[in-house]
Amino acid sequence: MADSVYKIIELVGTSAASWEDAAKAAVEKAGQSLRDLRVAEVSMLDMKVENGAVSAFRARVKLSFKYEA
Repeated sequence: MADSVYKIIELVGTSAASWEDAAKAAVEKAGQSLRDLRVAEVSMLDMKVENGAVSAFRARVKLSFKYEA
């Protein structure tokens, strides 16, 4: 197996429905422009609150992909 290098980026996905959908949205959007996605780690969950009610779920995701020079 050849040596490999991976880059890690941090994204924030949002969803009106759930944290799971927010994390999934971040990974799927990144997958539209990045190749060889490897691991996604949810590092933080929070909610956007407007007028005393939850208006969005947010998931901060660390995503790794194979680095190609």
